Amino acid sequence: MAERTAHRVAAAGAAGCVVAGAVAVTIAVVAGPGPGPTGYVSEAGVTDSGYAGAYRMGIFTLAAALLLLAGALPAVARAASVLLGVGAVATVLSGTVTCSAGCPLPPFEAATVADLVHGGASIAATAAVVFAMLALVFSPAVGVALRRMAAVGAALALPLAGAVGLAMLLVGRGALVGVLERVLLAVTAGWGLATAVVLVRRGPLLTPER
Repeated sequence: MAERTAHRVAAAGAAGCVVAGAVAVTIAVVAGPGPGPTGYVSEAGVTDSGYAGAYRMGIFTLAAALLLLAGALPAVARAASVLLGVGAVATVLSGTVTCSAGCPLPPFEAATVADLVHGGASIAATAAVVFAMLALVFSPAVGVALRRMAAVGAALALPLAGAVGLAMLLVGRGALVGVLERVLLAVTAGWGLATAVVLVRRGPLLTPER
């Protein structure tokens, strides 16, 4: 009973952190001096941005959400929990190491070491969350509701992630990448929030739940 309560408390914390983090990052992106949807979300965290503090606070809060969600999942979902933990560490690194103006990335722009570290950490964080969804989908002992939620999230996130990667390699920074990136991040945040809400309502459910 105590363990079940602890899982629900962690899930509630994850839900709250997803909302708070997403709001902070959105405010920084919308109100900040960045190029709007034609640029990367990370541009809101550039050092000379007046909203860099709000952006970093939002990123670190989202990292906390991933850790709490990892702790809220049932023990049989260890692979997904580990992946979410990796995603949290990568998210912290992404928020700690800021990119330079425009967040340049190869192959179309010359990037600094900080740009590469930041970009790599951001990509790794998103990939870890998407792989966590897949890990839940293929965990037969996990509750049906969690697997269905993960299946929907993965079905949306995988093609978006592929499209973002191809667009970055073939087109580079611009409206296409900017919009796709925002949609992908919205999908991952939505999955995290929905999963946390299910865990709050029902606890770390196993297969018998339908």
